[in-house]
Amino acid sequence: MTSTVIRYVAAEVHVDAPPEAAFALITDWPRHREWMFMTDAWQVAPGKIAAYTGLRPFGFLDPMTITRFEPPHVVEVRHTGTLVRGLGAVRVTPRGDGCRVIWAERLEVPRWALPGWPLAHAVSVLLARRSLRRLGALLRQ
Repeated sequence: MTSTVIRYVAAEVHVDAPPEAAFALITDWPRHREWMFMTDAWQVAPGKIAAYTGLRPFGFLDPMTITRFEPPHVVEVRHTGTLVRGLGAVRVTPRGDGCRVIWAERLEVPRWALPGWPLAHAVSVLLARRSLRRLGALLRQ
């Protein structure tokens, strides 16, 4: 019996901007704080990024390895931290006069944390949607 269970989180938004502009902002790691809820991100090495979510000292570090990078449509990462583990992806596809941005996570949730998963899932989706709407607002400016 494994000590983790796979759970999914996803959100999407329509952005009134070309896919190239959306993808460029999504992968401009130092600008994450402008649109991603309470998160700073930076590149730590080629193919490796890290993000800190929270208000220091109350938060967590999320180290990631970029596993797929296909501008302007896909960036995929493997979360390798202690708290967040699993796969994440952002996909950008042309749609009408703008693009559709999908943020999806396939997370390895420890079995001991499963009782709290419904609340964690709801909060994660809410914050992902909020962040993606903020991304769209930045791109409209």
